[in-house]
Amino acid sequence: MQAVIAEAPTAPTSTGEQAGELQPQKYVRKPALPAITGLRTLLAITIILFHFTPSGLTWTQHPSITLYPLINIGYVFVSFFFLISGFILAYNYAGRPEPMNAVDFWVARFSRLYPVYALTMVISIPMLMAEWAIRSRTEFWMGAIATPLLVQGFFPHLATFWMTVTWTLSCEVMLYIAFPWLLKLPWPRSTGKLLALGIFFWVVGLIPHSIYVLRDPDHFGHAAGRYNDGLWINTLKYTPLPYVCTFLAGLTLGQFHAAARLTARARVVVGTVGFVGVWFAAYHLADTMPYIMVHGGLLTPLFAAIILGLSGPSALASLFSWEPLVAVGASTYALYLLHFNVYLLLHNYHVLDKLHLTRFDPWISYVFVILLAVAVRKWVEHPAQQAIGRWWKQRQAAKVGSAAIPVG
Repeated sequence: MQAVIAEAPTAPTSTGEQAGELQPQKYVRKPALPAITGLRTLLAITIILFHFTPSGLTWTQHPSITLYPLINIGYVFVSFFFLISGFILAYNYAGRPEPMNAVDFWVARFSRLYPVYALTMVISIPMLMAEWAIRSRTEFWMGAIATPLLVQGFFPHLATFWMTVTWTLSCEVMLYIAFPWLLKLPWPRSTGKLLALGIFFWVVGLIPHSIYVLRDPDHFGHAAGRYNDGLWINTLKYTPLPYVCTFLAGLTLGQFHAAARLTARARVVVGTVGFVGVWFAAYHLADTMPYIMVHGGLLTPLFAAIILGLSGPSALASLFSWEPLVAVGASTYALYLLHFNVYLLLHNYHVLDKLHLTRFDPWISYVFVILLAVAVRKWVEHPAQQAIGRWWKQRQAAKVGSAAIPVG
């Protein structure tokens, strides 16, 4: 598909759709990537199952076909999202004929991220009340101030305060703030140099995690696992800096995709290698791979292969472009933010018991949070995004108009 030069004043979101009327200059509108959006659906659902795994998925009688090994490393798909985020931003913004307006970009990000984030804070007020009961007064007020400001991820002991999974937003915000300058860097143009740069970011990103494995700074006396808690492991898991290299690898991947111009057949081959590699790692290597290394991006090359495999028309991409997957995929941001606390609220307040639906749990809970996310996307996220976009465009137009009025 050929790129189209358009006068469309919109800024693409991380799902490739248009985010609002924020950028009036010309730009190269890239083809949509519905398969990546469909992939996001599966990743988000896997993260839900990771947090709230139904016992039936273990299926110990048939270990070769159970989904449990894949679900059990669901935590790694958070870094997959950071890789996708970097890739989509490079895909959408690199190569534009006009320089990026950083403020326009940040307003576009804010218009997409904060309305749902604010709604999640309101829904999660019972969790805030619970934090009051278990935290010191200093910790509580630090968390209560840091969370609305999206900086809780900078404090390892407060990263999961109030809204457990939203520490990732601290990472995203830092990366989005840096993106306009990162885009201006002299990125290589050849596929060989871009491939080498991507490998460099991957290796550098794993250095802190490798040191952790070798030195055991939290003094656990054993290999750290999912349920271990300590200053240094929490720093690697929740704070923004450990994810910078994954994001940079995503930006490099976006540049590589543009330079390589893979054929449909090549995308199928590369994507299949990525999927098979992830399957093999989950089912045959998970017990031998250091947890913090996997959490920190050990599987990034396989994830990159999957993204490349789905980043253009092909038989493989067609599978992930199934309309229901894509429809839910547009709501994965809301789904990710809402799923953890909404699921807990359903069970803490015994909603399913009162509705006599317990026998359908946890599946009915999964369906509910997915439908809620779709509804929030339709009636909160998208309208708020458009409203902020219109306000910003009118504000910019008014500034231009006032500057054009001659002073007599």
